[in-house]
Amino acid sequence: MFENIQFANPQFFWLFLGLPLALLWYFFKRKEQTATLRISSIQGFPKDDLLPKLKPLLFVLRILALAAIITAMARPQIREVSTRTKTTKGIDIVMAIDVSSSMLARDLRPNRLAALKEVASNFIRERPSDRIGLVAYAGESYTKTPITSDKGIVLNALREITYGQLSDGTAIGMGLATSVNRLKDSKASSKVIILLTDGVNNSGFIEPQTAANLAVEFGIKTYTIGLGTNGNALSPIAYNADGSFRYGMRQVEIDEPLLEEIAKVTGGKYFRATNNQKLEAIYDEINKLEKTEVEEFKYYNNEEKFRPWVLLAGVLLLSEWLFRNTLFRSFI
Repeated sequence: MFENIQFANPQFFWLFLGLPLALLWYFFKRKEQTATLRISSIQGFPKDDLLPKLKPLLFVLRILALAAIITAMARPQIREVSTRTKTTKGIDIVMAIDVSSSMLARDLRPNRLAALKEVASNFIRERPSDRIGLVAYAGESYTKTPITSDKGIVLNALREITYGQLSDGTAIGMGLATSVNRLKDSKASSKVIILLTDGVNNSGFIEPQTAANLAVEFGIKTYTIGLGTNGNALSPIAYNADGSFRYGMRQVEIDEPLLEEIAKVTGGKYFRATNNQKLEAIYDEINKLEKTEVEEFKYYNNEEKFRPWVLLAGVLLLSEWLFRNTLFRSFI
């Protein structure tokens, strides 16, 4: 792709300032530079000869030739730019998502799980150079998508995550351990887990502290997010006869000390998201904290374009010389 047209010696453009002065000098001094002959009568001479009136064309051709020469001296070039990027520090990320029934609470709009999926989708799109995987957990856990650089696969998998795919409950230790298992063999220079929950650990056979220690052993940093408003939230409390949820107000309980401990021992950070805006701000902050280092290399190819201007100047000077020694010879 051509980025721009440039000149290697732009300082020669100052010479253009002399061209208007030359034109002024020519038109003011033209009569003084023209020979005259006094005769008693002009009878027999053509009265409307066009050639004398076209004589200034010779000077115009010379000025145009000088302009072409100055442009050639400035060395016009077309710069072709090619860019290559190289990821110097890749990051492997696993997003562990709580899909228990409480994630259908409506203190975030339209509910916690839908709000999380929207924000997480934007986060994934903003990490083009990283590999990302998904783990879903409730009363148990499973890998929804192994770490991959194909963002289309990850986004499709994220859209497919819903409540009801796992037994209900909140197995934070299981979700974290499964995420560690997906990252432990990674060769990336940085390995990160983003674990989100809206409750307390009440299921699973792996303790969260044990999973956190595993993360430390494999050099995996964990960011934890507690999701839910302060106080009460409109949450599923029972099933209706048609199988849908009946909603009622329920106290929001998040084991913040546990989430803070997991983040601290693994070198991460704990966040609390009480509404959609705070959840989005948290993912923006994590995005800034975990920067992928990308080197950009630019290659320049300059194609010289002064030759056509030299050729044009030669044509103009040759034309001026031919006209001066042919059509206008008798008037000089």
